[in-house]
Amino acid sequence: MSHADIRPDNERDEEQHPEEWELRLREVHFLLEQGEEQRLRALLAGMHAGDIAHVLEQADGEDRERLVELMRPDFDAEVLAYLPGELRDEIIETLHPKELAAAVAELDTDDAVDVIQDLDEEARRQILENLPPEARALVEEGLTFPEYSAGRLMSREFVSVPQFWTVGRLLDYLRAAAGTDDSELPEQFYDIFIIDPMYRVAGAVPLSRVMRAKRSVKLKDILTEDIHRIPATMDQEEVARLFRRYALVSAPVVDKSGRLIGVITVDDVVDVIEEEAEADLLALGGVGEDDLYRAVLDTTKSRFSWLGVNVVTAFIAATVIGLFEATIEQVVALAVLMPIVASMGGNAGTQTLTVAVRALATRELTSSNAKRVIGKELLVGFLNGVLFASIVGIIATLWFRQPLIGAVIAGAMVTNMVCAGLFGTLIPLTLDRLKIDPAVASGVFLTTVTDVVGFFAFLGLATLVLL
Repeated sequence: MSHADIRPDNERDEEQHPEEWELRLREVHFLLEQGEEQRLRALLAGMHAGDIAHVLEQADGEDRERLVELMRPDFDAEVLAYLPGELRDEIIETLHPKELAAAVAELDTDDAVDVIQDLDEEARRQILENLPPEARALVEEGLTFPEYSAGRLMSREFVSVPQFWTVGRLLDYLRAAAGTDDSELPEQFYDIFIIDPMYRVAGAVPLSRVMRAKRSVKLKDILTEDIHRIPATMDQEEVARLFRRYALVSAPVVDKSGRLIGVITVDDVVDVIEEEAEADLLALGGVGEDDLYRAVLDTTKSRFSWLGVNVVTAFIAATVIGLFEATIEQVVALAVLMPIVASMGGNAGTQTLTVAVRALATRELTSSNAKRVIGKELLVGFLNGVLFASIVGIIATLWFRQPLIGAVIAGAMVTNMVCAGLFGTLIPLTLDRLKIDPAVASGVFLTTVTDVVGFFAFLGLATLVLL
């Protein structure tokens, strides 16, 4: 289990009452300013790990260091699992490897892997060396799986029992295990996995079904055989799609031979969905997830490359305008109206592009329905083009008192918005076919197309009609 653990109502006040959470933040800041370390330590001790992570995000560098120092004696490693990567690395650097290892050892395996997987080799080695042998073995095995795979995402804490057990024996086992100090039961679980002698998954029994069955009933008689076994190498996006499509709460993870090695639960998948959606959104803007916490120069460098590409594409559009320099000199109104055509095409294309990128990510847009989707976007672009061409054409005619100018801009707008609908779908489809992330590269190409087509259509029509 990671970031969505079930909490009592009194620990979710900040979600229910945002103004109360804002007061909590102000209280932390006030206690920091007043040097009330004892009261501040007591306040932090009563907060959920996710809330502490949010406090650290909101604090500036100096206050963040003081907060970490206050929490150092009993640092909760779960806080790290809620932090963005750049900020997490910054805080890890302030902790001694033994302190961090002691905290990481208390985490579920999936959280422990998530915390240390992005560290450099030396930092990772130091933490692993200070972990208890059993925890170290599990974490090291988790790190052998590909990044962003089910093996990295899964937890090793699950409940599995033989097929021949009865409900009564299972309940007795759970109660006995829960009563021990070193219980291996996960804190939360939803399904009991039924395994054969080769440790392959024969099925699963939801806890709700166990609680309703009589003690004498055999588990093999109430198990669900139609379960979704997830290969450890499956990409986490595919895992998220499976959970979404079949409304899963948990699913077993198996190795190449089909043996049960872990479990993925819905709270892990919520994290994946959020991460993937955030990554796509940031990629469309050409920025990184850690830009908010990076230094000014680092942020500048990270954004420079895509802005550089935009400069090149802008010069391409400027070259098209340069071809019609004589036309613009004779009809000054064209310079005033040009941005309207490019802007409308760009906005229409962005709408189509956003829908297409999302549909590709969720596998709702595939080669089998691509023609239908492209046809629909073409029609939408045409209809919106006609509607806005009528409005803008009338305004341009009244503004410059030249009906032909209104006709030119109307024709150019229809052309550009149809192209926007076409290329807003074709560009991400093509990039996806070439194994290039559509969210990263589509925007630059689409902007170039709509600018070039918009300027060429507008100025070309103007040259033919007005001169």
